[in-house]
Amino acid sequence: MMLALLSLGTAAAAAPLRITIVTFGPAPPAVLAFLQEGLARELGAEVVQSGEISVPAGAYGPQRRQYLAETFLPLLAPCRQASRELVLGVTEVDLYVPALNFVFGLADSRLKCAVISLARLDPEFYGIKNAPQLLKERSLKEAIHELGHLLGLGHCGSPACIMSFSNSLMDTDRKGPGFCGSCRQRLAGAVR
Repeated sequence: MMLALLSLGTAAAAAPLRITIVTFGPAPPAVLAFLQEGLARELGAEVVQSGEISVPAGAYGPQRRQYLAETFLPLLAPCRQASRELVLGVTEVDLYVPALNFVFGLADSRLKCAVISLARLDPEFYGIKNAPQLLKERSLKEAIHELGHLLGLGHCGSPACIMSFSNSLMDTDRKGPGFCGSCRQRLAGAVR
């Protein structure tokens, strides 16, 4: 369900929420277009794509053969041009944080930046071919989830809510892309 046009801040005439999508390395154009359209629809935001940044080589952990997600976020901060803007990084490399085997995404509410990884959202990662729509849908769900964190929402106990924590693809596939009533209400109150 689409929210009313969101804006960050308290000013009555505040600008609408703006989301800038930046890729780390190349990303599938069809996924980026789906994200742009879906984020605009689900969050009532202006969504723009803004180029590509190199994947941070120093983030690579050779023993894990993954990239440390936390190193991506500060690289997105300079892409944020306005106070009412969130930046979403999209990458095809596999991400992790030290306490977990992998993450689909990570957000930093202080920087107002988030990153999602398409690697484990892609059915081809698991040997399933010809499922591009599933990749797009999963990517949108994880993008909305991480942006929800940037807008002040925590994890939700409702398994169908987009803010439910995804420990597996089954969790991602069963949720969202919308917010439950409680999260939608908190989100609307937080962005007025």
